[in-house]
Amino acid sequence: MAIPGHPRIDQLIVVEVEISSLSTGDSPRLSGADQAHVEALAAVQTPLPPITVHRPTMRVIDGVHRVRAAQSRGQSKIAARFFDGDAADAFVLAVESNIAHGLPLTTADRKRAAGRIISTHPQWSDRMIASVTGIAPGTVADIRRRAQDDGAQRTSRIGQDGRVRPVSGAEGRRLASEIIAENPSLSLRQVARAACISPETVRDVRNRMMRGEDPQPQGRRQSQRGEDANRAPLAPVGVSARASAQDRAALVERLKADPALRFSDTGRTLLRLLNLHTLDTEEWERIVDRVPPHCGGVVAHLAKECAEMWAEFAERVQRKVAETA
Repeated sequence: MAIPGHPRIDQLIVVEVEISSLSTGDSPRLSGADQAHVEALAAVQTPLPPITVHRPTMRVIDGVHRVRAAQSRGQSKIAARFFDGDAADAFVLAVESNIAHGLPLTTADRKRAAGRIISTHPQWSDRMIASVTGIAPGTVADIRRRAQDDGAQRTSRIGQDGRVRPVSGAEGRRLASEIIAENPSLSLRQVARAACISPETVRDVRNRMMRGEDPQPQGRRQSQRGEDANRAPLAPVGVSARASAQDRAALVERLKADPALRFSDTGRTLLRLLNLHTLDTEEWERIVDRVPPHCGGVVAHLAKECAEMWAEFAERVQRKVAETA
């Protein structure tokens, strides 16, 4: 199993090492070697597979039972491969190796190992640690919470694919919505890289914004209320950062009652343009579904052009408001 950012051993180089030079301490097994398993290995007539040794300390990473079996056979040497990483990575490799073959680690061993890896690799995601220890990601999350280490304050972690992602998916969505609002022409992958979320999540955020919905699903939005309350407002008082279609319609109705807009050609044009964006989610979905495939590219291009024009319009109006304030 290849873990991104985790040093690997050279699988091709095998050497003979003196058993007397090896250390078998710091094992992930709480109960030590299993004597019955040692005897079963010693009885096998074929050569034992190479063990893995941490070169800087000569500690056995994987193969303590084979070392004991070789000793019971009267051998003074054993085949080995070397690992040159640091001690923390050597322990990770020991755990990973002992859930993949041979006598597997007990559940207690795996949980204890997960706690240790959380402390030495707090930047790793729960799923990444789960893949190494052979326990569920939810169990790793529980262990992390109980440990109360500094990893709990991290804003991002490294996943199994080596990508850095925010600990809070809500934070990634919020950042993506801001990037899309400022640069609507960016591709899904460009936004995904900047916000450290998947392109599909960016697609969902963008679609929600097009429908006039909050970028956060309802459950995540509720969980973020406390955090959002501490942020500075991004919109004028009385206007939410991402109003719903119903809220926008109410605001447009209020503007329609303003004589400065109602009784001028320019004002009425502006009201008509704003009224176009009071469509509800279902109406936007119907429009999207009914765009003919052969002209979808042109429609998408024009929509992005319009979005850029609206963004520039909003910026100029805000600047004018600030100058007259």
